[in-house]
Amino acid sequence: MTETLGTTVLAAPDAPRADWWREAVIYQVYPRSFADANGDGMGDLPGIRSRLPYLRDLGVDAVWLSPFYASPQADAGYDVSDYRAVDPMFGTLDDALALIEDAHAHGLRVIFDIVPNHCSDQHEWFQRALRDGPGSRMRERFHFRDGKGEHGEDPPNNWESVFGGPAWTRTKNPDGTPGQWYLHLFAPEQPDFNWDHPAVRDEFASILRFWLDNGVDGFRIDVAHGLVKAAGL
Repeated sequence: MTETLGTTVLAAPDAPRADWWREAVIYQVYPRSFADANGDGMGDLPGIRSRLPYLRDLGVDAVWLSPFYASPQADAGYDVSDYRAVDPMFGTLDDALALIEDAHAHGLRVIFDIVPNHCSDQHEWFQRALRDGPGSRMRERFHFRDGKGEHGEDPPNNWESVFGGPAWTRTKNPDGTPGQWYLHLFAPEQPDFNWDHPAVRDEFASILRFWLDNGVDGFRIDVAHGLVKAAGL
């Protein structure tokens, strides 16, 4: 209860706060190793659901899940091929929605990892970019560049991957000849999005809305510092 200019204001004790995360105790769950519900040796979403009462009893306020989206798993799920789908190794979309519902029933909020700096090289956008070729609109959603040197044999710049080696991989043209290079700050299987392109921003706004509409309480942004690249690379 607070008093302002002689007026007593009663605040609802359970009113949600927009900045609840500032003081929350957040427990990270790595889905593949946390709990295995079907006995295949791999953790999964039903396994996490079965342990929610234990997390509640620990006194945590929110559960943060590392990526479980559809992925070829070149980088343990941080190479996402579909941000609105669950990888079969972890379960189904229904399992994800049931996990959110159960967590809320136990008084737990749910935070999802989101991976906006890069996607999988199997993502439909990147596959289309490869097919459509240089100068195509789809390639503008990534960082495709011609190489340096007489025949474009050298990377566009000297940036290095976080995982070692150059941050550039050269493509092949449909006829098998060397093509353009694309940027990947991590593995070659993780092409970087071009966040200067409005379609990229619109797509991730749509992805966030999809999960928020399905009850997710917040997001942890992976590689947030990498979204903006130096002008001219």
